[in-house]
Amino acid sequence: MTATRSEYCVIACAEAWRDAGEILASPMGLIPSVGARLARLTFSPDLLLTDGEALLVRPDGTPEGWLPYRRHLALVTGGRRHVMMGASQLDRYGNQNISCIGDWARPRRQLLGVRGAPVNTLNNPTSYWVPRHSRRVFVEKVDMVCGVGYDRAAGARFHRIPRVVSDLGVLDFDTPDRSMRLASLHPGVTVDQVREATGFDLVVPDEVPYTREPTDRELELIREVIDPQDTRSREVGG
Repeated sequence: MTATRSEYCVIACAEAWRDAGEILASPMGLIPSVGARLARLTFSPDLLLTDGEALLVRPDGTPEGWLPYRRHLALVTGGRRHVMMGASQLDRYGNQNISCIGDWARPRRQLLGVRGAPVNTLNNPTSYWVPRHSRRVFVEKVDMVCGVGYDRAAGARFHRIPRVVSDLGVLDFDTPDRSMRLASLHPGVTVDQVREATGFDLVVPDEVPYTREPTDRELELIREVIDPQDTRSREVGG
């Protein structure tokens, strides 16, 4: 079976939770949510999923446990959660902005606000999902730091940014100075496309692999079990 771009994005998001063990997955967005459920059904069977309120749920959404707010905070602050957030802006070190565009004192545009980004990034692994890779998102300097990047997180015990997944590829921070690196390209995408869509000098290895192919079983789960309505294509077409 031939995978679509959105399905490669699902696979790339799912890989963030590979062999994660019994930790709480907190995906934000359609494709990260499909990815987390796929991981739970395949290579991360101990992954914990939540309804976002007070219940632990199975991949089909049925309850399997209770997660009171106090227990949820214990998971967050103890490094036992891996959240995948969105980002209005990201810089080369993984600093994230979801609060405003322009000078924070007189912003041109007000966004979500800081929300839980500082706590997330300092207390548990935080990855990012960007459905439209562009220079508006991947910027030289964020207008306001909400999620904390590697250049600001010295001494934070659980700070880690495992990956950034976009509609063009996967990025990580596996470099000596912890600046962003192109880790894989989704099939059909070129290095030049990613460079052109990034507002800073991205670290690019001599050879960049493609994002791995989904197995036939994974495609079956995505298309027939997890997301038969194809909501994933609302975020990324093709």
